[in-house]
Amino acid sequence: MRLRGGLESSRMKRCRTCNRTYTDPTLSFCNDDGTPLTTEVDDAPYRPPSAYVPPRTATPQGQRRARVWIVGLLGAFVLGAVGLTIALAIFGTRMTGSRQAPPPVATTDESENVDAPPPTDAEQVKAQLLDLENEWEAANINADKKALERILADDFVGSYSEGGLQGKRDYLNSIERDVNIERWEFSDLKVQLSGNRATLSGNLTLFGGGQQLPLQFVDKYVWRKGRWQAIGSDVKKRE
Repeated sequence: MRLRGGLESSRMKRCRTCNRTYTDPTLSFCNDDGTPLTTEVDDAPYRPPSAYVPPRTATPQGQRRARVWIVGLLGAFVLGAVGLTIALAIFGTRMTGSRQAPPPVATTDESENVDAPPPTDAEQVKAQLLDLENEWEAANINADKKALERILADDFVGSYSEGGLQGKRDYLNSIERDVNIERWEFSDLKVQLSGNRATLSGNLTLFGGGQQLPLQFVDKYVWRKGRWQAIGSDVKKRE
C-alpha cells in the first residue's frame, strides 16, 4: 500500500490490553496476554519494544489438580453412560414383552383412505369436483396421461359432438398437447348427489389466441377407493 506522496507506510501491531507494540508481521496475538493485535500506521518516532516477560505457566501442583478434575469428570461420564445403557436395556425388554404388532397400514398410490364413505354435503362435493375438473382440464391441455389415468375410471365413456363415444383407452391414446389454450373458466355449476354417484354440469369457456370457445358439459362421477373418479362426460359447443 502506498501513502500520498509515494512513501511506503511503516506498519506496526499493537496490543490494546498492555499497549505493547510489535513489528513482526507474522504475529497476530500478544505474547503477554494473548490479545489479538491491531495494525496501525506508525507515524510517531520509533520506540523500542519493552522487555519481554514470559507468560506465567501452571505450577506442577496446579497441573496435578487439573488432572484430578479431568479424571473425575471422565469417570462420572463413563459410569453415567453405563447406568443409562442398563436402564434402557431393562426398559426395552419389558416393553417388548407387552408390545403388540401395529395394525397394517393400507397403502395406495396417493395414500388415500379407501374405506372412507362418500361425502353427503352437496357444496363440499361441488368444491371437490370443481378441483377435479380443473385438474382434468390441465391434464387435457398438457396431455398428462398419468393424471388422466388417475382421474378417469376404467369404465369411463365420453360423448363428444365431433368424435362420438370414446372409452378411456381411446381417450388416452388420442390425447395431444394443446398449446393454443391459455386459460379456462367454469360457470353455472350444478351438482346432483345419489349415494356414491355425483353429476356435475355447467359451462366451460376456453380462451386462447384472442378467441374463446364456449362449451357445455355434463360429467358423471363415482366414489371409489376413497375418491371421485369420472365415469362419463358429455361435452358440446354452447350456442
